[in-house]
Amino acid sequence: MASRPAYLDYQATTPLDPRVLEVMMPYLTEKFGNPHSVNHAFGWEAEAGVEVARGQIANLINVEPRDIIFTSGATEANNMAIKGIAFALHPRKSHVITQETEHKCVLESVRALENMGLRVTILPVDHEGLVDPERLAAEITEQTGLVSIMAVNNEIGTIQPLSEIGAVCKARDVVFHCDAVQGVGRIPIDIQGMHIDAMSLSGHKIYGPKGIGALYLRRTKNPVPLLPILNGGGQEGGLRPGTLSPALCAGMGAACEFMLREGPDELLRIEALGKRFWQELSSDLPEAQLNGSLQSRYWGNLNISFSGIKADRLLSRLKTIALSSGSACATDDANASYVLKAIGLEHGRAEASIRIGIGRQTTVEEMSAAREEIISAVTTLRSS
Repeated sequence: MASRPAYLDYQATTPLDPRVLEVMMPYLTEKFGNPHSVNHAFGWEAEAGVEVARGQIANLINVEPRDIIFTSGATEANNMAIKGIAFALHPRKSHVITQETEHKCVLESVRALENMGLRVTILPVDHEGLVDPERLAAEITEQTGLVSIMAVNNEIGTIQPLSEIGAVCKARDVVFHCDAVQGVGRIPIDIQGMHIDAMSLSGHKIYGPKGIGALYLRRTKNPVPLLPILNGGGQEGGLRPGTLSPALCAGMGAACEFMLREGPDELLRIEALGKRFWQELSSDLPEAQLNGSLQSRYWGNLNISFSGIKADRLLSRLKTIALSSGSACATDDANASYVLKAIGLEHGRAEASIRIGIGRQTTVEEMSAAREEIISAVTTLRSS
């Protein structure tokens, strides 16, 4: 039986940590109760598991447990934050600001608000994918209620200047929401220091299960207003109805606990792997171009263009590594990535880009083998 390819698509998803699965298993078997059943032991033990998980997530990002709201994933968390906060502030505040390389669920959420009559500003980014905090400040008016800027771009790895953006929002009394799905556990995020009022997280991006996410919403001091976008039984403090899965909650909580313990060392190891890979690849293929920022970058995400070679042709030749040409949420789009277009890449270079994602299980040997296979494939395609 042929061996499976080396996995290098960690921005799309991460493998479930076996230790996380071990924590989840009891809630899939004997601890099967509904966490909202308050009259018997089966419900109590399920609820206890959910609350332990809530505390573990809160510990990772240094907030209060009651500020964590469970969701079905980051897409729901982003929709919930953007629409729920905007609805709560309207009509007193009717202006929302984001930027053009956000995840599709953020961009589609603000477009939905625009269709409802709110004013939306979508900021441009520079050639590195960075938002200019001064441009943001210039766009804020007395009607601006919400700014939503991501932490780390899922396609090019650019880290936004969160501290500067947060300072602008705080000074102008504007709610700052951050999609931190690609950032939590991967880069240092200081919610208080960065003045982040709401933040979206995902379980399966941090070696936890799919189908679970969370929204941090400041509720303890100067609470952020939010209207629920779903109607139901009033769970999660009345903000997100629906029966929670204790197994999924416990899995995300455990993933956060392991990330809290191991994340800093893991970040250093992944950064070393990414930098070494790029240095060696660019030495052998000087025409290769790294997209995004060199200075403000998460090095576990390498988006590289090989001019003159379409990504799909290159990927078809890479038999021993599993990677992608961009966001897993837009792989059916026949057009070049809107993120790469936004940073000014001409169409040919954008179509010639692949994304290499490095993670917890990635080894030095896998990266060396990947480099050699990419060099061989590019050389063959250039000569054909």
